[in-house]
Amino acid sequence: MAENRKPLLGFVGKLPCGTTPGNSGKTHCPLCMGLFKTPRLLPCLHTVCTTCLEQLEPFSVVDIRGGDSDTSSEGSIFQELKPCTLQPQIGILCPVCDAQVDLPMGGVKALTIDHLAMNDVMLESLRGEGQGLVCDLCSDREVEKRCQTCKANLCHFCCQAHRRQKKTTYHTMVDLKDLKGYSQVGKPILCPAHPAEELRLFCELCDRPVCRDCVVGEHREHPCDFTSNVIHKHGDSVRELLKGTQPHVQALEAALAQIKGTHSALKERVEAVATEVRTFSEGYIKAIEEHRDKLLKQLEDIRVQKENSLQLQKAQLEQLLADMRTGVEFTEHLLSSGSDLEILVTKGVVVERLAKLNKVEYSAHPGVNENITFSPKEKAGLCRGYAVYGAINTKEVDPAKCVLQGEDLHRAREKQTASFTLLCKDAAGENMGRGGDNIQVAVVPKDKKNSPVKTMVHDNKDGTYCISYTPKEPGVYTVLVCIKEQHVQGSPFTVTVRKRHRPHPGVFHCCTFCSSGGQKTVRCACGGTMPGGYLGCGHGHKGHPGRPHWSCCGKLTEKSECTWAGGQSAPRGLLRTVAL
Repeated sequence: MAENRKPLLGFVGKLPCGTTPGNSGKTHCPLCMGLFKTPRLLPCLHTVCTTCLEQLEPFSVVDIRGGDSDTSSEGSIFQELKPCTLQPQIGILCPVCDAQVDLPMGGVKALTIDHLAMNDVMLESLRGEGQGLVCDLCSDREVEKRCQTCKANLCHFCCQAHRRQKKTTYHTMVDLKDLKGYSQVGKPILCPAHPAEELRLFCELCDRPVCRDCVVGEHREHPCDFTSNVIHKHGDSVRELLKGTQPHVQALEAALAQIKGTHSALKERVEAVATEVRTFSEGYIKAIEEHRDKLLKQLEDIRVQKENSLQLQKAQLEQLLADMRTGVEFTEHLLSSGSDLEILVTKGVVVERLAKLNKVEYSAHPGVNENITFSPKEKAGLCRGYAVYGAINTKEVDPAKCVLQGEDLHRAREKQTASFTLLCKDAAGENMGRGGDNIQVAVVPKDKKNSPVKTMVHDNKDGTYCISYTPKEPGVYTVLVCIKEQHVQGSPFTVTVRKRHRPHPGVFHCCTFCSSGGQKTVRCACGGTMPGGYLGCGHGHKGHPGRPHWSCCGKLTEKSECTWAGGQSAPRGLLRTVAL
């Protein structure tokens, strides 16, 4: 296994016309459309031939990251990181998705080799779907057999010579046709620093595959283990990233489907409004025809504006979906078809790409809607001296302009309904004058955020909404009022809910003697008494407050909350007064 090796694969001829798109995605270069020749894996997880990448026009960018580059490679992993400095960086654009690729110091040839793609090319050639393989030794004749010991493809002549050599006499030779059922027929992956050694070990400290010479050399004190022993841990980390990426594909597909539906609805609505405009304008001859043309032009401008917005969002989501699919499909193919070593070699690029994709933010809802209405009775001013009617409305409520009104905005009592009014306005600050908006209201106790209060929203059909709720307990509540998932002006705000107002069970009187009709045993909460055995208060006598008051609690204000505790401790005479 230590002898010098020639390039893994060589091919004769061009890409066959009958190659299917499904196979070409894994075995054919997207630029030259031929079978991969020394394919390189880009950070965006697209694979391109080395020669094709070298033909791309490079450009210069400023790299402020220093040695920690976004582009991983088999050559650069053995170099030490350099301090972060401002230095020119050569880059290219991915020919598939136009993503910027910062080239490492070694250029295109220092990018990661896609061993999985090379294995797929070999399998396709063995199945007869590609062109014939060239002998690895003479690079001239087509291959007939494969040495399973050396993992080399040999022609008939080189196969006989291989058997005559004492060193390789007992190597196992297999016909190529017998390898068609195999899923892995690629050659061993050799160490870039020691080309005669295979990468069989993995350095945990440096997080990269190494060979035996590396372990006894620069990785002597590093924790290393065989790739078969560490693949489970690293494979699981890639699978976890994949699980986080897969839902984004479904969400993007649903978002694009929703945009398509909105686009169709927008077209239908535009046509419907255009029909209304034409019908209304027929009776006005010249003046109305001119007015009609103005309306249609306005409608067309709205359509163009909305469609441009939808098309832009669609293009952005489609590109993001394509990037997500590429990441998911490549990773799934790597985990299902790649060998342990292939997964570990490619892991760095895949993990970095999936992590970046998972951080991309996007909106799953269309940026515009199909809200276009025609108001035939609305005055449109004069046209050629004639009063004309009819206008197109695209007025939408602006949450930042909406205001909240009412006495109960910041105060309420337990178990009593509190209400306030929401006045909706557009971006110009004008009243909407119509209802139908989706109002979201939440009333949440400050100390019980998981127990929101039930709210009611009544649409008054004139741009105002009556919002009511009934708090069950006293305390501080947070009220949130949103339109289109945006807070209105003044939201959120706090409301202090006090205990329920207690009515007075007694009477508001001048004194007990007057209110009870002169009864001696009746008492008053003010504590006043009169000579002659009267237990209640009287004008000018001891304990009388000198002004009207409540018999139940003694408060001097008629419109007040009662503070009488009640219960058995209250005198019977007081209860009699209360009854009166």
